[in-house]
Formats: sequence, structure tokens, C-alpha cells
Amino acid sequence: MRHSSRPHLGPPEAGAEVEGEDFARVDWWGTELEGVTFTRCRFDDAGLEELVTRRCVFDQCVLTGVRLGGSRHLGSAFLSCRFDRARLIDVTWEGCKLTGSQFPGAHLRPMTATECDWSYVSLRGADLAELDLSRQRFRDADLTDADLRGTDLTNADLDRVRLQGAKLRGANLSGASTDEVNWRAFELTGVRLDLAQAVQFARAHGAVVGS
Repeated sequence: MRHSSRPHLGPPEAGAEVEGEDFARVDWWGTELEGVTFTRCRFDDAGLEELVTRRCVFDQCVLTGVRLGGSRHLGSAFLSCRFDRARLIDVTWEGCKLTGSQFPGAHLRPMTATECDWSYVSLRGADLAELDLSRQRFRDADLTDADLRGTDLTNADLDRVRLQGAKLRGANLSGASTDEVNWRAFELTGVRLDLAQAVQFARAHGAVVGS
């Protein structure tokens, strides 16, 4: 059941399951949430600065214009959510799943992310320059036109990732899994590759590798 906007609506208790609620413009600065599941809820223009979530789930939620600066998310999941124009400055994602979520116009730098799953996310045009995204999963993600200059993607899962038009100068892709990546779709000047990736690139451009 959807309710009207209530700016002073309090946060749910630990373990609660909330569906279809409207949390637009709530002010939960510094709130800690544990084990809460939000399904198809709205957080338009909500003030969630310094929020801490532990093992929470946000499923198909809308977070348009949300302010999440300085927030920390530990083992939480944001599944098929929309972060339109969200302010995610200084956010910490630790062991989180963000699969299928979209971030149009979101501010994502600086941020800290470790052991996260970004599979199927849309980060088209996102500024991810100089971030440490090593050992993270971006399988089937859309990074078209993203700014990845100086970004550390070592040992990341980049299988089938879309990188058309991405800025990659200074990025480090060494050890990353790059199956079915279209090596013709982006500029590799100044990008660090390992030997296997260099061979993939050469073959994609018609070279015959080996004797």
C-alpha cells in the first residue's frame, strides 16, 4: 500500500519488511538500519546522509535525488533500483550487491567499494575516474561513455561489459576477466593490459597471434 509523503516518517525497526511505502523527503541522518527489506519503495529527495545499513535489501526502489553522502552499506543489496541524480559522495559499499541498478546523473566520486557485485548495472556516462574497483564484479554492466581514467580494475570481472566510448587512459585492467568484450569499441591508449588481454586485443583487430 502506498502512502502520501511524510517527511518525518521514522525508520523501520530491525528485521522489518516494508512494501510500497513512500519515504520521499524523509530525514534519516545518521540512522542505522539492520536486516530491513524495502520492496518497491520511494526515497525521492530523502536525506540519508551518514546512514548505515547492515544486511538490508532495497528491491526495485526509487532513490531519485537521494542524498547518501558519507553513508556506509555493509552486506546490503540494492537490486534493480534507480539512483537518478543521487548524491553518493563518500559512500562506502562493502560486500554489497547492486545488480541491475541504474545511476543516471548520479554523483559517485569519491567512494569506497570492496567485494561488490555491480552485474547488469547501468553506469552510462558515470564519472568513476581514479576509483579502486579491483576484484569486483561488473559482468554484463553498461559502462558506455563512462570516465574510467586512472581507475583500478585489476582482477575485476568484466565479462561482456559494454565499454563503447569509455575513457580509459591510465586505467589498469591487468588480471581482469574480459570474455566477449568488444575490443574495437574503445580507445586503449595508456591502458595497462596483461598478456592475455593484449592477445585478445590483437586478434580483435585482425592480427594472427602465434606461429
